Amino acid sequence: MSVRIASVATQLPPYSRTTEEIIPFLKLWLSGQEERFQRKVIKLFENAGVQRRYSIMDAEEVFRNTSFEEKNDIYKRETIALAESALTKAMHKAKLKAEELDYIISVSCTGIMIPSIDAFLINRLGLRQDIVRLPVTEMGCVAGVSGMIYAKNFLQANPNKRAAVIAIESPTSTFQLDDFSMVNIVSAAIFGDGCACAILSSHPDDLGPEIVDEAMYHFFNTERLMGFDLKNSGLQMVLDKEVPEKIAEHFPEIIHPFLKKNKLSIEDVDHLIFHPGGKKIVETIEALFGSLGKNIDETKAVLSEYGNMSSATVLYVLERFMKKEIKAGELGLMLSFGPGFSAQRLLLKW
Repeated sequence: MSVRIASVATQLPPYSRTTEEIIPFLKLWLSGQEERFQRKVIKLFENAGVQRRYSIMDAEEVFRNTSFEEKNDIYKRETIALAESALTKAMHKAKLKAEELDYIISVSCTGIMIPSIDAFLINRLGLRQDIVRLPVTEMGCVAGVSGMIYAKNFLQANPNKRAAVIAIESPTSTFQLDDFSMVNIVSAAIFGDGCACAILSSHPDDLGPEIVDEAMYHFFNTERLMGFDLKNSGLQMVLDKEVPEKIAEHFPEIIHPFLKKNKLSIEDVDHLIFHPGGKKIVETIEALFGSLGKNIDETKAVLSEYGNMSSATVLYVLERFMKKEIKAGELGLMLSFGPGFSAQRLLLKW
């Protein structure tokens, strides 16, 4: 049973600032810290490879001393609205009505909400009462691809069905005002908020790139490489500086066996649809592929224009490829990394 990506749509939050516009807020936040440390933090922001970040709250609110409860209330209110808009756009692109969706997967890791976002969308958009729901809450940056893998497996087993995968994240909601650690600072420098929705289909009338294969790869003994710790002040980022090194170390096992299983090599792949985890990760991946004449220009552009939006980011990259005139038969490799530590892949064919 062929499963295709029928459409991808994105929705940005209402607030945005350039890195230059954020620096005054940083300076105010850092006042009282050692001057040398202040210069280091500002330089880190300026060199993070992110020109603009979007957020569900303006900078004044991000740097305000609000409680976890108050920030999470904003997360709930704003992410529901963003998810509704992204799903509406994706259905419009795919020429679908709300009652034609059979499966809805929502992924998010930057706030806490029970019931999950998909429950609210059923009522807001008039989705079917028998729609199958799957909220994915604890897979971080990799969850956009994870959701597509789950949707693909559901659709492969159920012909003539359609699934929506909605990735909605607000890393700015996890910023820790009283934490001057480099982990908190690096996280603030590279992350931004965003929402995206992909519609997958096993209906013969729907067009789009086919998902040829999918796979997950789990790194042993790396649970503390990336994730969140739940504190009284909210979700505190866990981000080990060894992440780029670990990715480089495992890269051959992540890429080559997966392609070999499909009787392919990396030379056969025309398009790289990679999650932009951060400047160092992007540089690591670019170095690994540069000698093969491959580029990740779209990945770099998304990082620059929006920052790392966790699970939603790779769908922003995918949307750019969906807008291109890609020849029939060309192949794409979609890849994300996230907590666990894990790498997850999709092989696409136009």
